[in-house]
Amino acid sequence: MTDPTYVLVHGGWGGAWVWRDLGEELTRREVPWTAVDLPSAIHGAHPNTFLADDAREVAVVANAEGPVVLVGHSYGGAVLCEAAQDVTHLQRLVFIAALVPLLGESATESVREVQARTVLDEAIQVDGDFLTLEPTLAKKALYQDCGDETADWALTQLTPQTIASLRSPRSSFDVDAPSYYVRCTLDNAVDLSVQELMAARCTEYATLESGHSPMFSMPEALCDLILAAT
Repeated sequence: MTDPTYVLVHGGWGGAWVWRDLGEELTRREVPWTAVDLPSAIHGAHPNTFLADDAREVAVVANAEGPVVLVGHSYGGAVLCEAAQDVTHLQRLVFIAALVPLLGESATESVREVQARTVLDEAIQVDGDFLTLEPTLAKKALYQDCGDETADWALTQLTPQTIASLRSPRSSFDVDAPSYYVRCTLDNAVDLSVQELMAARCTEYATLESGHSPMFSMPEALCDLILAAT
């Protein structure tokens, strides 16, 4: 039986670069993987880039592989929910501190199901049709338990996120594939109460004592959980 390829899907303001350290760990363990750059967060993104556009990109990448495991972080969880029905050889879904919106619900609406303000909320700035992040607060929200060198490098990589992607509703139905949620208990971006609600929509869940970006702060432990999600 062919081993699945792990298709890694970043969150808002990110890119394939967020998987740098986890990707190295997967490679060290000889696990096939690839990472997606979502259209809603690339440099020069069109302001009318929606959740469906991101999902379409994930499906294209995933369907170029054989069996796949989709792994989504933060907003990337909403993208997984939207893309999953169009992925031909999907084995399972893995959500990392991620949003799991219901049918008809946007990523923004899923967060607001629980009234819990975070440091990320304080960091967000509106710039026309995009959202950007204030760097000092973004570091506290996204990378507070990462080394300074890694955190400062990651801050230089962040890009504007289209508002349309976060506010467009999920239109895809659930798929018949197991789902696994990794809760990050020290998260300053997606409150743990929100994560608990999202995790309840999945088949199984596990917990990491980490901030919002365990792919940087504890890639080995995160890799263990992802590969254990069978």
